[in-house]
Order: sequence, then structure tokens, then C-alpha cells
Amino acid sequence: MNAFQGPLALSLCCTLCFPMGYAQQAPQDPPVKTSRPNYKSTQLQGDDRILHALNRFTFGPRPGDLEAVRDLGQGNAGLDKWFDQQLHPASIDQADLNARLAQFPEMQWNTGDLLYRLPSNGEIRQAIDGKVPIPAAGTLRAIYQNQIYRIQARKAVQGQKNAPAQVNSLPPANAPARMQLASDGTMMSVDSSASPTMNSPSGTAANTGSMGAPAQASGQVPGQMDMNAPQPADAEPRFDQFSITRILALDPQERVARLAAMQPEEFDSFIKSLKPAQRVTLNTGLNPLLKLTVAALENPERLVADDLISQRLTRDIYSKAQLQEVMTDFWLNHFNVYLRKNEQMPYYLVGYERDTIRPRSLGKFEDLLEAVAHSPAMLAYLDNAQSMGPGSLAAVRAAMAAARRPGAKKQAPEGLNENYARELMELHTLGVNGGYTQADVTQVARVLTGWTIDRPVIDAQFSFNPNRHEPGTKKVLRKKIKDNGEMEGRELLHMLASNPATAHFISSKLAIRFVSDDPPQPLVDRMAKCYMSSGGDIAVVLKTLFRSPEFWSSTAYRAKVKTPLEFVVSAARAGNADIQNMMPLANNLRQMGMPVYGAIPPTGYDWKSSSWVSTGALVDRMNFALSLAANRLPGIVINWMPLPDLASAESDTAPTPESEEARIEPIIIAGGATESTRTAALQQFEAQSAQNNAQDNSSVHPVATALRQLRAPTTSAIEKQDQVLAGLLIGSPDFQRR
Repeated sequence: MNAFQGPLALSLCCTLCFPMGYAQQAPQDPPVKTSRPNYKSTQLQGDDRILHALNRFTFGPRPGDLEAVRDLGQGNAGLDKWFDQQLHPASIDQADLNARLAQFPEMQWNTGDLLYRLPSNGEIRQAIDGKVPIPAAGTLRAIYQNQIYRIQARKAVQGQKNAPAQVNSLPPANAPARMQLASDGTMMSVDSSASPTMNSPSGTAANTGSMGAPAQASGQVPGQMDMNAPQPADAEPRFDQFSITRILALDPQERVARLAAMQPEEFDSFIKSLKPAQRVTLNTGLNPLLKLTVAALENPERLVADDLISQRLTRDIYSKAQLQEVMTDFWLNHFNVYLRKNEQMPYYLVGYERDTIRPRSLGKFEDLLEAVAHSPAMLAYLDNAQSMGPGSLAAVRAAMAAARRPGAKKQAPEGLNENYARELMELHTLGVNGGYTQADVTQVARVLTGWTIDRPVIDAQFSFNPNRHEPGTKKVLRKKIKDNGEMEGRELLHMLASNPATAHFISSKLAIRFVSDDPPQPLVDRMAKCYMSSGGDIAVVLKTLFRSPEFWSSTAYRAKVKTPLEFVVSAARAGNADIQNMMPLANNLRQMGMPVYGAIPPTGYDWKSSSWVSTGALVDRMNFALSLAANRLPGIVINWMPLPDLASAESDTAPTPESEEARIEPIIIAGGATESTRTAALQQFEAQSAQNNAQDNSSVHPVATALRQLRAPTTSAIEKQDQVLAGLLIGSPDFQRR
């Protein structure tokens, strides 16, 4: 979509670049001169107070949230009760959320099951090399076969590019023979003349079991390919539409069984031949496990990564325990791990988010810090799993082995890795000015040698390897840590978690996230004092923030700019969107520069507005807002029309842009928009509507494009109008702030 260059975009950029306090948002009448000025509180009151809490401690209010907090009690009592509920997420009914999360069943599996049942490319390569067994039969075997074929095919193609003279790696498309996987994982040529083609409707489905317990094929030896399965006619077969229609017409269980029975190249050809509408039909009627099977047959590693992101966005949008999700996001950014560090990382991150971060997001910081330090995700991301003490038994043995082979090819020796040690102090605990030195970094790295991952490609569990641990006493921050194996690390983590510098660093980051980009130092000091007195209890520190006058200052109201994640999630929540496919949201976050789990450096993403406010970035936001509101994102539906019983059936007056804006505005911008935003949105709508009517095919303006693309017979003129107005309001300066 082309860049949004209208007056609203300019207003958006200028307003976000030059923030104003709540008291400055609307023009004020000149003060009346009296002998004694009237007192005016600087603290937020009434609904503004509730809305401020909802904007800071959640991913944005949904329709009805304001009223729900009001109903909990009079005055501040209801808000206090709501906040206490948010601090105890286990007490909140999450039936609706759990129903949505049921579409991601594998997100409840442990890392070993994920790696086995949805193998990574690393696991597949080990299967090719004979280091891990290929499942004997059933759907799980088909998943492995498909991935082995793809890896071997890519390798063969790459080999042809590197050595053009070698033409026998893969047959041409019209060759009479096709490539088949042998039991040892190599490619071999097989005569296909006696095999049924994929265009034949007589192909028999294999006996497929569940992904966790594949059925045993009769007479089949484990580790061998089923040569009786349907075979394609050539190396690059193509499905005709008749065959596709026959397969899609099967009942769900038979449909998936038919796909699992296909040979790898046949399956890939089938998937590539599907039209967009047929892709939808393919999954129609499938339960979550059957959908999972189809996706795993196509690409299990991508499935894990996509569902990891999708379930995270599902929680952010639909969870009623919003503070827990906001804090989970906070800690995942604080203890950042990059999704694409290696092929296993998506698998590690499932347990990292589910078992390490979320359950401890409102607990003691030391418990969280220790859990992160033991996490395979962090150990792999910051390379501590490869760290080895220079004086350890493993290092001595390696040196002796190298000495016995003086003529052997020299390999880069493993040694001490300081990456995690440095970030542990600089980013996770003490902060860059926390009083440590480079010598402390080296000593911390020595303490943490031996903290590694057992079977990283197969099971990926934390393991302490004493042979790799550096012996002897270490000295960190002028304190001695005696030689004590793994317990040295636990002592170190306690020392760091209970350090006053850590208290200030964590308190400052929380204040930046919840209060302002430049939080008042007295507030940070009080939060740090509370951290120390409570033993690093995050819930207690948040209570101190919640009760602080700085948080409730009227100048803090709508003073923070939303990050892309906050913007996208809050837009979906404000529209009460029904989302069956989270990937369009993930794709837009990538476009906006904030992909989920996509921060490469360990610093994570910046919470401050300076990182996110630019003309180009705000254009992307406006384009997303228009697409979301107009239901142009696949699998996402928002209904902006009022419910039938709320519509005024007695009025003969047709809705106008002004009346519809007035109706939609409080839905999207809880508390209402400023007059400047309201005027700019209406002017932009009218200008582009006129241009669209006059030059139907010439304009490429996003709003005009939105109007043109909403001509489906089921979309009325009023609905089109509402969708564009809603998009303009979502992209407005007032919605961009929280």
C-alpha cells in the first residue's frame, strides 16, 4: 500500500514527536482573574483514572472494560480491586482464552516431544546421518520423510550449482525414474512405471495413527521406506484440479490420511497446486490435531515458530489476566532471546515463555533470574552452553589429545565464553553503571562454566557438566565465591539479584515501561527501596508504582507512544476483533520493525518513543489501521455496525460521516478523541471520498484504495464508511498514545 501523506499523517507525526500532557490536549479558556485562584488537582480523577490504568497495565481497553472496572466498586475502590485481581492471575476465569489456545495443542508439549514429533531441520539431518532413528510408520514417519526429501533435494540442487558437470544428482522433470529415499537416508532412483500416479483416484491411504503414536505398517521393517505407498509419475509431478477436488471432498480423517500416504514430492506438488480458496477448504472441518498434522507434513519447523508467535498474540489480545501478559512481554524483552539464533530456538522458546517467564512474571526477581539462567534458550542464545573453563578437566584432556596428534588439522579450541556473563550483569541485573569491571565479567564467566545443554538437538535439558567447570575460588564484586560446582552459580545469582544496583536498574526499567520515558527519580528510588525490603518481589514493586502520585499525574495521561506491538494488539482489542489467523498481525509487526521474538541483540526492543516515531514508521501504522478496520487481513473480522437492538429503527435520517464518527470514536478511543483528531479524520475522509468518486481508478491513496476495495456485495455503503473512519481513528495521534 502506498504511503499515507495526507494531513492526518502529518498531524500524527508532529503530535507524537512533540508530546503534550493531558491538561494541554484541548484548548483552554483564559483563566478568570479572581482574588484567590480555584484549586485544581494535578491527579487524574474518575474515568480518566480508570482509562489510564487500562492503557498502562493492559494492552489497551476492550469495549466494556471501563464499565467492568466501574462495577467493581465506587470511586477508587473498584480500580484497586481490579488491580489486585490482575496481580493474582490464577484467580481470573480464562475459559474464553483457553478455548482459543486449544488450536495450538503442540504449545503444551515439552521440548523433547516438540523436537521429536515436529522435527527441526537439525533433527532431520541427524536422522539422515543415522544418529537418530526415523519413526517406523504412520503420520510421524511421513513428516520425517517429507523433510528428509526436501533437505536432500536442496543439497542436491546446491551441489549442481557448485559442480555443474555433475548432472545425476536429480533427474530432469521428464525422466522415467524418480528419486526415492532409501532406508539410510540417501537418494536412489526408483522405477515408477508400476506405481499409481497422483492423478489416479484409486490411491490407497496409509494406516496413519496420531502424531504421538504412529501406527505400525503391516510387514514393514522399522527404518525402511514403504515402497507400496502411492508413487508419483516423475520427479516434478503436478496435480490436476479433478484430483485435488477428489481429495478435498474426503472427510477430515481420510483427507489427512491421504496426504500422509503421499510420497514427499507428491505431497509438495499437491500443496503447490492448491489455489488460495482450496487451501482454506483443505483445513475445513479439521480438528486442531489434524490441522497440526497437515502443517507438520508441510514444514514442522515453520509450524512451531508460527504457532509460538500466534499463541503469544492470542494471549496478548484475549487474555483477561492482562497484567500478567504485559509483564510477560516486559520480561521476555528484558531477558531477550532471538528466535532465529539457531534451528532449535523456536522449540526452546515454547518452554521459555510458558514455563520460565510467564509463571514468574509477577513473582520474585531472583526466582525468575535463576530460571532464566537454567533455560536452554538463554544458554544457547548467549553461548554459555559452549563455555569451558581453561583449567577444567575437559580443557586439559583436549590439550592432551591435541598434543598426541601434532600433524592433525587444528580446530578452534573451545574456551571461556563471556557473552552471558557480560549481559547477565549489564542487561539483566546491575545495569551498565552497576559498579562491575571487566575482571568481574571474566570471573562470572568462570563461575558459570559447565552450565550447558544436554542433547540440544534431541531433548534440550539443562545440564551441569563438572568436567567443563573451571575449578578454584572466584572473586566477583570483591566477594569470594568458593569452589563449589553448580552451587557457585546459584550463589552468584543470589548476590546479583539482591544487589542495590539491580534494584534501581529493574525499578527504572519498570518505571519507563509504565510511567514515562524519563521517569522521576524519586519514584524510582521508592520502587528500588521497596524491591530491597520485599526481597525483589515484583508484585510489591508494582503496587508501589500503582500507588504513586507520579503515576496518576495528569501530565502522564496519554503521554507514552505505543510500541508497534502495543499498537497492533490494542487495535485488535479496541475493535473486538475475531481473529482466526494471527500471522497477518505478525507480518505487520515485522513491517513496523518489531517482529515477535525478532530482536537480534540481547538489549531487546527500546520502550522509548524515540525508537518508534518517524514518518515512515507512522505510515506503516496508518496502512495497517486501514487494512485492519476494512477486514482486508485474512482471517480477521471486525464488525463496526451497531447491534440490531441498538440501531435506531425509528429515524429516517441516513447516517452521516459525522454521526458515524461520533458513534465509533468512543469504541476505539476510550475517553474520546481531541477535536483536532476528530476534525482531521473527517476532513481526510471527505477529501478522499470526493477524490475516489471523481477519479475512481487513478488514485492510489490508501484511504481511496480502502474505499475501492470494499465493494463486496455484502458490504453496504455505511459499512464501508464506518471501516474507513475506524481506520483513520486507529491511526490517529490519540490512539497511538497510551
